[in-house]
Amino acid sequence: MSEDRGERSPLDRERAAQPVATAQVLSTSAGETRRLGRCLGALLRPGDLLFLVGPFGAGKTTLTQGIAQAFGIRESVTSPSFTLVNEYRAADRRRGPVLYHIDLFRIGGAAEAFDLGLEEYVGRAAVCVVEWPEPATDIFPGDRLEIKMAYLGDTGRTWQLIGRGTRYVELVRQFAEQCAPMTMDGK
Repeated sequence: MSEDRGERSPLDRERAAQPVATAQVLSTSAGETRRLGRCLGALLRPGDLLFLVGPFGAGKTTLTQGIAQAFGIRESVTSPSFTLVNEYRAADRRRGPVLYHIDLFRIGGAAEAFDLGLEEYVGRAAVCVVEWPEPATDIFPGDRLEIKMAYLGDTGRTWQLIGRGTRYVELVRQFAEQCAPMTMDGK
């Protein structure tokens, strides 16, 4: 963005024009987080992109475990903090899409993520779940579902779902109707 004339870059204009929907949800336990993940997973389709944002222990990997269960993935789903990307496939390949679980906690920035080719995982016949996306948000498409997680006591968590783009506005709406009682903040 040009500071002296207030001009926006094409990427800034594209993101500003996106439809956005937000919703709030409460999870009271790890088991409920997995259940909500299974319900969300049933709504996801190949090519979907999710950003999971929150402090350590907020439930990012637990939510991803629920998504994996919805896809029929039987292997243990763990945080890819040291491998950067874990790829999971259902035992019955017809049951669900491939799941790419990406963790950018150790990435220094967008240039490093780009050099590693992480943006190439998005848009394939897979669902991409990205934990700690903050260092590299610019390499990923603006259309996505962001889930911001925060602590609420010892076991509770609050989530803010932010759907960016037409597909994800609809996904927030579907999740609100089918998975959890929540309040829709936007259309």
